[in-house]
Order: sequence, then structure tokens, then C-alpha cells
Amino acid sequence: MDLIIQKYGGTSVANPERIKEVARRVGKTKDSGHDVIVVVSAMSGETDKLIKLAKQITETPDKRELDMLVSTGERVTIALLAMALQNIGHSSQSFTGRQVGIITDSVHTKARIERVSAERVRNALDEGRIPVVAGFQGVDEKSDVTTLGRGGSDLTAVALASALKAELCEIYTDVDGVFTADPNIVPNARKLDRISYDEMLEMASSGAKVLQTRSVEYAKRYEVPLVVRSSFTMNPGTFVMKEDKDMEKVIVSGVTYNKNEAKVTIMGVPDRPGVAAKLFGLIADAEIVVDMILQNVSSDGKQADISFTVPKTDLNKALEITRKVAKDLGARSVAAREDIAKVSIVGVGMRTHSGVAARMFETLAKEGINIMAISTSEIKISCLIDAKYTELATRILHDAFELGEETAVKE
Repeated sequence: MDLIIQKYGGTSVANPERIKEVARRVGKTKDSGHDVIVVVSAMSGETDKLIKLAKQITETPDKRELDMLVSTGERVTIALLAMALQNIGHSSQSFTGRQVGIITDSVHTKARIERVSAERVRNALDEGRIPVVAGFQGVDEKSDVTTLGRGGSDLTAVALASALKAELCEIYTDVDGVFTADPNIVPNARKLDRISYDEMLEMASSGAKVLQTRSVEYAKRYEVPLVVRSSFTMNPGTFVMKEDKDMEKVIVSGVTYNKNEAKVTIMGVPDRPGVAAKLFGLIADAEIVVDMILQNVSSDGKQADISFTVPKTDLNKALEITRKVAKDLGARSVAAREDIAKVSIVGVGMRTHSGVAARMFETLAKEGINIMAISTSEIKISCLIDAKYTELATRILHDAFELGEETAVKE
């Protein structure tokens, strides 16, 4: 029988009634003749509740212990869903990340998967059971519990689909699929029937919350067929797949935004070789991901200001490192801003069409929105702006590229 992996997020398993509904949906998949493995997140809000609990003990909880704590959220859900499946007549068994054999590195709170054995899951399938797997977690070589970062249940599902050669990996969430923009901000946002791995990767890394970025990277690398669907409807969803020629006819596929970044600026840095390497080398050693980088050199060519963005959760650590480097280099000062946002347009059609950046900049300028920094890739243009303009910028860019129409702007 063909194997389907189904992943359900926190809103899909938010309470006992929703867990029972998930069990019914999973049961229908099994009854239709498919083998099925279910991956679930913690119940909605549970992980945040556990983190808040930890911070009532200490403002800087040890990351190993934090992983041990937050991994309990998924254990609750897998047991409840297995019970719900058993209650409607399906043989089911729950498994933690350790029991599944998801082996990771030892970077706590954002571990990377190194291999997946899935032996016990294979055995359960052979015995006719429905395995229910805890997403978001694994173990390192020392058997310490690790977690895979926010949205890590997506990565668990994709990794299992790759290891077990699943026919399809279905990601169930609270929206019908991938939209041209956040429908909470842009009422006429349009659901996409399909999107390329590269576009989905850029959208996820730019703020779209539908899929975890690392899960898309993994799916692309191993060509895992993905579909994003709603657990509350029977609508077909959005397929994430390899790029084809028709996709290039659409210039822009979506507009995204990200309010979860902060900007750090080190001012008056000596403009000489090795300065940037020293700063960003230390930041990389601290496992902090840098997004946008901007360097301005003074007119005399002797000093420079370097600005860069990091996730807000890493701001304090990034500031600590930057201040130390500034002191060592004799830089003038270090500053930080959190009231910023990144707005991006994404589309594989940008590779073959000119004038896209100009249209984006003109659209923002007409509304008096200042651009602090710009970064580009082959299929993405991102602008750093004041956070207060986030919703406006998203809406006007969506309109400028006619993404709310029946079809996007084409060649």
C-alpha cells in the first residue's frame, strides 16, 4: 500500500474535540487503502506555556533543560490521538522522537537532523497499526532530548516521508494552503494551487508561517512531495513541487513580511580587511543566523558603519558579541532597533523579467515608506522598513503586482 505522512499543527489538535476530528480524518485515509503515519505538534499554546513556566524559574533557562521541558507537549498529544484512533476501531501506537530514531546534532532548541532510522515505525506499519509520532523532537548521540526549532513538526514529517519513501507528505494547518499574502492583512489574497520548492523556501524564510524553512529545504533536497491543506475543510490545498516552465510565466507569486527581526549597527568601525570576518565569524560560532547586511563607508574611506539583522530571540546574544568586537576594534558605538520589519516579493519569474525591483521601490515610495536596507536573490527582493508600515506595504505591493486578480501578472 502507498504510504501517506500527515502532520497536524497545534490548532488542529487544540482540544479533545479537534483531536477526535483528526482521528476521524486519519481513519478515513487508512480506510481508503493507504498506510498512514501521523505527526503531531503540541496542543495550541502549550509550548509557549511551558517556556513561560521555565522563565518563571529563570530568565535564561539552560537550553538542554528547556528542550527536556518543551518536548513534553507533543507527548501529551500523541498519546491522546492514539487513544482517539483506538476508540474508533483503528489499531494505533504513539512514538516519541527517540523511539522513532530521529538522531540530531547537539545544538539544543534548534537541532539539525542527521539521520532517521524509523525501524519501530516500519514494524508498526507492518503490523497494521497507525503510528502517531511526536513532532519537533529527537535525540543526539548522547541520548539527550533535542528540539528542532519553531515549526519543527513540519521537519519531522518531511524527514519521515523521505526516510520511508512516502507517496505524499500532507501538512495540515488552519489555512487552506499557501496564499499570495497573509489573508488576515490582505482580504483578497489568493490561494496558490502549486508553488516551487525555491519559492516556498524564500517565502518561508521571509516570514510566511505556513511551513518551517528547514522543512522546505529538506523536502527540496530529497524531492519529498508536499501539500499544504486545512484540517478544517476538504479543500485540495497547495502542492509544493519541483519548478516547471509554466511557473516562470508568473512574475511574482507572493508578498511576505517578517516582524521578528532586529537590526544591530556597529558605528565607526575601522575600514580594513578582516573586520567583517571577525564580527560575523563570532556570530556564526554562536549559532545566530544573520539575514540582511549593509555596510556604509565614510567619505574618507577610513571608517564604516555595519548594520545587520538577526531574529529578535537572538538579539541580546548578538549585541553582547557586537559590543565586545566594537571594544576590541575601537569602534565608536553599537545600537539596536526592534521596531523594524522586512517585506519581500517572491517569484521564479523574476529571473527572466526586468523592472520588478523598480516597481517595488516606486510602490513603496508613493506611500512615503522609507527603505533602510535591500537584499536580493534570483527570485526574491526584500526591503527593511519601519514596522508601523508593515501591513500597508504588504497590501500595496500585493495590489501593485495584481496578485489578488484571477491570475497574477504574466509575461
